[in-house]
Amino acid sequence: MIEVLRPSAGCGRAPTVDTMNSVPSGEVVEKAVLLAGRAPSLHNSQPWLWVFEGGTLQLFAVRERSLPNTDAGGRQLVLGCGISLGHLCAALAASGWRTSIDRLPDPNRRDHLATVRFAPARIVTDADLDRAAAIPRRHTDRLPFAAPANWDDFEAVLRSIIDPADAVLDVLPEDSRPALARASQLTADLRRYDAGYQAELQWWTGHVIGSTGVPADALTSAEEQVRVPVGRALPATTGAPRRSEQPADRSTLLALSTETDDTAEVLRCGTALSTVLLECTAAGYSTCPLTHVIEYPRSRAIVADLLGAARQPQVLVRVGTAPDDRDEPAPTPRLPLSEILRFTAPPP
Repeated sequence: MIEVLRPSAGCGRAPTVDTMNSVPSGEVVEKAVLLAGRAPSLHNSQPWLWVFEGGTLQLFAVRERSLPNTDAGGRQLVLGCGISLGHLCAALAASGWRTSIDRLPDPNRRDHLATVRFAPARIVTDADLDRAAAIPRRHTDRLPFAAPANWDDFEAVLRSIIDPADAVLDVLPEDSRPALARASQLTADLRRYDAGYQAELQWWTGHVIGSTGVPADALTSAEEQVRVPVGRALPATTGAPRRSEQPADRSTLLALSTETDDTAEVLRCGTALSTVLLECTAAGYSTCPLTHVIEYPRSRAIVADLLGAARQPQVLVRVGTAPDDRDEPAPTPRLPLSEILRFTAPPP
């Protein structure tokens, strides 16, 4: 478990960094990258690599961890890297460092997604600490949810902290559920005959390979999948159904969209998704990102029609309330630090 410092009292604390130093220590960088590595990604493929070059952190996409049949255009790979980037910034903020991001800094290297620079923070707020503390608690919950309590007030706060330059946040109305269920079923029907997709699905789900993949205990039974009709069709497990008190999913459905599918915009959307997931977790909600309805043009068009604007939907998120007495799942395995962080010079 990664520890995040908490303030003893008040609405914030002074940072503990050496303000004469413009670069965080190697220990701070390592802890931040470990937290960034807790970001969700397509089938837990973790397609990111961080390189610390003295004064900056460089983010690279690792194409060898992509799923070309599931994510032919690479949008979900970039989206996952964007979530990791958002998590990194949240972790550094809690450690007393503000960040500035230069996206796609090298036009000759398409896998070089971002350069992160640092500056000492004047204060670390409770919000900074809460967001970082939410990182190890957040997990993708594929079971049905109850409706999120006090949603209207939380939605107002969430909208105020999502930068519209990163993504547009829409809360989909209740009557959109049938259309979203149809888009989800259409995707499943089309994928049924896609041998390449099915091979990737069987490879990446139901077991762990080298600290990647979706473990069996994170999957759901066929009966549980029926109660979440907007969910991705994953290999079903056996066993007694869980959350029988929740006969149908009553989550609130969010959509994040961008003007185009340009890499820089999808990367920004991932950063916005990081904020959504961490703020929801800090508020006590459970979440489940959904990208399968974006993978096929026909199902994606259904989602776009629901938004009622000329935008490109990138991801949906189910947000709801899970039972307080639920058994917390074991953390999904993550790649070791040695596989996601490199130092080009000795750390400070």
